[in-house]
Amino acid sequence: MTKLTIKNNNHGYLLVSALVFGSIGVILLTALVSWMAVSWKATRQLAQKEGAIQVAEAGIDYYRWHLAHAKQDFKDGLVTSGPYIHQFYNSLGQNIGYYQLTITPPAVGSTLVTVVSRGFMASTSLNRAIEAKFAIPSLAKYAVAANDNMRFGAGTVTVGPVHSNGGIHFDGLAKNVVTSAKDKYLDPDYSNSPYQFGVYTQVSPADPSPPAAVPSRTDVFVSGRQFPVPAIDFTGFSANLAQIKTDAQSAGRYFASSGSGNYGYNVVLKTNGTFDLYKVTSLQSPNSGCNTASQSGWGTWSIRNQTLLGNYTYPANGLIFLEDHVWVEGQINQARLTIAAGAFPENSNTYKSITVNKNVSYTNFDGRDVLALISQNNFNIGQLSNDVLEIDAALVAKNGRVGRYYYNSGCTNYKRSTLNLYGMIATNLRYGFAYIDGTGYATRNLTYDGNLLYGPPPSFPLTSDNYSVISWREVP
Repeated sequence: MTKLTIKNNNHGYLLVSALVFGSIGVILLTALVSWMAVSWKATRQLAQKEGAIQVAEAGIDYYRWHLAHAKQDFKDGLVTSGPYIHQFYNSLGQNIGYYQLTITPPAVGSTLVTVVSRGFMASTSLNRAIEAKFAIPSLAKYAVAANDNMRFGAGTVTVGPVHSNGGIHFDGLAKNVVTSAKDKYLDPDYSNSPYQFGVYTQVSPADPSPPAAVPSRTDVFVSGRQFPVPAIDFTGFSANLAQIKTDAQSAGRYFASSGSGNYGYNVVLKTNGTFDLYKVTSLQSPNSGCNTASQSGWGTWSIRNQTLLGNYTYPANGLIFLEDHVWVEGQINQARLTIAAGAFPENSNTYKSITVNKNVSYTNFDGRDVLALISQNNFNIGQLSNDVLEIDAALVAKNGRVGRYYYNSGCTNYKRSTLNLYGMIATNLRYGFAYIDGTGYATRNLTYDGNLLYGPPPSFPLTSDNYSVISWREVP
């Protein structure tokens, strides 16, 4: 009797065990199936998301191809505004989704195109988007570009690349690389000196003469110096003034010669999208004791009297051409302008210059404000200029030089304090805002505006005809 009871108890234990382990197995199997379902769903969703980004990338690739064949078409070959939708097929010809393009064309004078491509898969509402920026680089990639021997004295600070097709004597502080097309040269400031390196300094201890080894001088050249390097084609900086004139006449602002007995025009820029234009009727005469020091074209380049001609809106194409000498002052706000001065037919005896004596400034430093001052001859800072002078612009002297004449100690305002330039300088002849005897601006801060590379002023020369991708990012 006892043995039978024990046997029956064993059967019950086995049944309970089977039920417990069976339940656990069912639970585990259910969990496994659920996990596999979730995992499959997640994997499928991941594949769809990956597919969506690849479709979006295809949209970016397509529009880069489109711009290569139609550089000025920002409407995808249509006349309507976007977004523009393109179906996407795989290698088997199956429609697997589509991309939607939103295109923001360049601002006036700029080449910067923004394209947002949003990719969709046919089997889901999931989508992903890529924003890419395309642009053609301009020649405006230097803080200073020169076609002559150059000297940067103590008190000069350059932020941005510096290049000359001639030699460079640099005694200031260069925070970016300084390059020259010369391996060695005879510095005209020291007629009896031996050859110097293409880029050299006399900051103590002065550089040795070639063929000695080039010392590392990070106290002067923070990012180094390179020479010789290929010369730049300076004619590229010498923008086609005749074409700017034609374009200003057709869709910009054009002003003929100010007439006999006058000296040119004064352009006063305003933040409301307009400028005042004055006819300059007389210039300041040099004071007693102020002489020319035998400088060609010397003068005070400072206005005495002027007459208001009117107020004008900035033109849609951003071009203002004046067939006379020009003075510029004032401030812009969300404007992109090129102001050019020249006389035709071109003759060295009648070349026209641009002068700045008062601040020319931006409101915004993020690329929304861009200004070029392109002179047929010189870009001048006159005798009666601001003690602290700000110039925000790309300065181009097509045939002459960017700088300030030598005003000797007998001249009023012969010593000035600080020049702050934000933009760039392109000078055919040797530049200079200061001289070794202390005349001119004691401190010169020359800072390159990086926005000029891909967003130059209107009609500024470009380096190629092809768009490059300058940024790529995924956006919500």
